[in-house]
Amino acid sequence: MCLAPLILLAWRWQNNELGINRIETVARYTGDWTLRFLVGVLCITPLRRLPGQSGLIRFRRMIGLFAFFYGCLHAWHYYAVDVQWNQEILWEDITTRRFFVAGLIGLAVMVPLAATSWAGAIKRMGGKRWQRLHRLVYVAAIAGVVHFYWQGKAAL
Repeated sequence: MCLAPLILLAWRWQNNELGINRIETVARYTGDWTLRFLVGVLCITPLRRLPGQSGLIRFRRMIGLFAFFYGCLHAWHYYAVDVQWNQEILWEDITTRRFFVAGLIGLAVMVPLAATSWAGAIKRMGGKRWQRLHRLVYVAAIAGVVHFYWQGKAAL
């Protein structure tokens, strides 16, 4: 189910249904899905407290990992397709575009979360330390929203 947006994007790419600026469309699409999955993972904790919804917790890790996956796709697309591996352009964007830095912070914060998402990490780190680390999801979400807002997007 979480791959459905990617499958739809590939279908639309193949059938030339992405509009005139395919690069921008893909960047927005992958960024929007990153944010949707981040918001989704944050909604699970309060929703699981509702009667009959405790099973939602089983999906939280998967949804979080898909947020990271789409964030990586978003960043890869920018670097590989948009600026074509040009480090000078990348550095210029880092130093002149604040929305870029916000997105970079959000993705960087998600790296340790994804790396420690497996059950063994909880045992190795200890539950309290693992939980403290995973509270960084709020930082990632805020950075994502700031990135989105500063980019000037209007709707998810």
